[in-house]
Amino acid sequence: MPDTALLVSDHVAGSVSVLAVPDGTVTARLTGRHLSEHAGFLALPGGRVACVDDRRGELLVLDPFGDELVERALPVAVPAEHLACDPTGRRLAVTTGLGKNTVPWSDLVTVVDLATGESSRARTRADEPGVTVLGGGDPLVVLRHRTPGALAAHRFADLLAAPPGCPPAPPHALLPLPDDGHGDAHEPCTGRVFAATAAGVHTARRDGDTLRAGPVIPWESPARGWYLRLDTRRPALWTTLRGGSPDPLRWQEWTNQAWRHDLTTGRTSLIDLGPGLVFRLALARGHTAFTRIHPDGDELVLLDTDHAVRRVPLPAMDGAPKAGGTPWEGVERRAVAASPGSDLVAVTRGGHGEVHLVDARSGQEATRVRLSTPLHHGGHLMLIGRTDGAVGDPVGR
Repeated sequence: MPDTALLVSDHVAGSVSVLAVPDGTVTARLTGRHLSEHAGFLALPGGRVACVDDRRGELLVLDPFGDELVERALPVAVPAEHLACDPTGRRLAVTTGLGKNTVPWSDLVTVVDLATGESSRARTRADEPGVTVLGGGDPLVVLRHRTPGALAAHRFADLLAAPPGCPPAPPHALLPLPDDGHGDAHEPCTGRVFAATAAGVHTARRDGDTLRAGPVIPWESPARGWYLRLDTRRPALWTTLRGGSPDPLRWQEWTNQAWRHDLTTGRTSLIDLGPGLVFRLALARGHTAFTRIHPDGDELVLLDTDHAVRRVPLPAMDGAPKAGGTPWEGVERRAVAASPGSDLVAVTRGGHGEVHLVDARSGQEATRVRLSTPLHHGGHLMLIGRTDGAVGDPVGR
């Protein structure tokens, strides 16, 4: 069995495939499983992966390197919004969000102890909450709420001990935030938690059973980030700063900058990525990868450790976003994934059922895999190694 595997989820068609890397051979496949693209994949110790089946309402623990792909399935509330674990990978939390609805309607959060198999649900408040799980003798589940914005700390043990009937669970502590929070990260070695807002990245750290606010990290740009990711290779935060008109019909004019904040030195770097739709990113061994969608042509953008930019053209997608339409509804997109233990980057071609494996060092395509489902909306990916260090980021991606 190879030491690196690629998980490919077609959440529309309801399938999950595991591919051996680098040759792209399918080694396992699940059908009838509609994974939450928003909650994403979460790396667990031992090369295992957690995700949520939004149709069945189950937290799945997958072992892409084992004889049986599904190691465990535990009930959780859905639609899953965000997924996170404590630094040990034992205690998980799943929040609920919009799903196919236009306004927040569910206030349920689920906690799971993988060591005992216990799980419990409680009510917090209807929202689209982000989540992190801070470690310690009594882990804290920290929910990032909007309108009104706040970081709400709940004792994991209290949530797990909630009686049947999904009772209300008031937070143990609250820190105010602006109402436009979107994007969460957690640095296990320091216990710091980060939340992105228009004002910058708000920081906090655990102080006993409560949270203490830290300084706000500025964007150093008129744009803002909507997504945060912890770099497990070198202590840093990454995101894409999106600027320009907020009108989604003018998405092709949006500006995009790669934003990196070094958590050791406190220095921030900004690198231009070009106009169009850029969102999530992936962290390979020596590169950071972004996909950029634009009517003039799509590309994979690779930044090396010196922030030198390499642009790799990608084949066009039928049904790609067009000028004058939105980049979200009824269009195809791309997913991107990488492993901090590999130089390969995986990119999907939504609607075509294709995954491109690109060597970030050369910018050349190493393998192209065609799957049996179309990967509408781009699907979702995770490139995982048995011991690649991805578990250092305890937030689902």
